[in-house]
Order: sequence, then structure tokens, then C-alpha cells
Amino acid sequence: MTMGEESPINHLVYPVLLRPILDKLERRDATAAEALKTSLSKVEYSNPGFAYDFVMGLVRCADLSVNITESLLKLQGGIPETEDYKSTRPEDAFQELNKKAYSLKKILSRIPDEINDRKTFLETIKEIASAIKKLLDTVYEVSTFIISPSGRQALEQRKKEFVKCSKRFSNTLKDFFKEGQAQTVFVSALHLIHQTNVIMVTVKSKTEQC
Repeated sequence: MTMGEESPINHLVYPVLLRPILDKLERRDATAAEALKTSLSKVEYSNPGFAYDFVMGLVRCADLSVNITESLLKLQGGIPETEDYKSTRPEDAFQELNKKAYSLKKILSRIPDEINDRKTFLETIKEIASAIKKLLDTVYEVSTFIISPSGRQALEQRKKEFVKCSKRFSNTLKDFFKEGQAQTVFVSALHLIHQTNVIMVTVKSKTEQC
């Protein structure tokens, strides 16, 4: 099965699952790891969902039962942030943005382990709401460093998409407490992680070329 391009899983299998494996391989064979990274990233960029299809093909061959959505969410909490999603600008606003983006993703990754403990999960939801607000505040601060109108407009658009995603996440939580469908919460959390990554990529592209 090929996931639709709107699925966050398409965008996260490579950075969350495959790239950390290649990073470990790099310690043993840097040349081979770099070649694989380059090839896989190019294929994934040209054919979104390739990494998902590749991984799920392996899962089927091994006759395993895996909840890929839950697994990706958990794995997110155990990997370091990659350079793709980190600003290299030295100003405090950019360094704070790095921290806020990483913090939000780490908190979201705890959802699978905490969702069935109502008291703990409610506290986590408060943390997520606070982390979202802090991230948006820092995005605003960073936007003042963007000189070109088109650059500011691009970041503003990413910000709007992130806000919409945050609202959908909130609605998903309300539905969860009524219906108890954890899977929809996992998918919504992955959407938030993906949108956070999109913001970081946009910030890098619009501020590190100046």
C-alpha cells in the first residue's frame, strides 16, 4: 500500500527511522553510509512515500505486525535533531527556535506511552499547548530577520499551516476522550511533527542564503 502524499508518515519514515540507522552505519563505513544517504534522500524527494513502501515491504517479508504510526512517534523521542531541521544562525532567536522545535517533538513522542494514563496524559497535553505557543512566538521573532517579502510570506504561510494543524490536533484530542481512538491522535501528532520540520526547513532556506 502506498500512503497518500498528505500522510505525515511519508515525510517521516526517512528522517526518523532510516537516517538514524545510516548515521550509525557511518561510524563503521562513512563512504557507504554517505552513498546510501544521498541515494535514498534523492529517491524520497522525487518519489514521496518510497521510504514508507520500502520499510513496509521489509515488514511484510519478515511477517511482522507493526504499528508504523505509533513506532515513528516513539522513535522521534530518541533521535538527535539533524542538521536539516536546525538553523545555523548564531542569533539567540534562531537558537531558541531550534530548542523550541526539538522540545515540541520530544513531548509529542511521549504520547504513545502516556495516552492510557489519563492524569499523566492531561499534563502532557498542557505541555504540548505551551510548547506550541512558545514555538509560534519564536517563529515570529525569527521572521523579523527575513529581509525579502517573499521569504516572510513563505514563512507566514508555513506558520498558518502549523496553526491549522495544531487546531486539528486539539479536535482530535477531544474526539479521543469521547471515543478512545488512540491511532488518530498518533497520526495527528505526526502531522504536528512534520509541520514543525517544514517550518524549520523554511527558516533555513530563507535566512541562511542571505
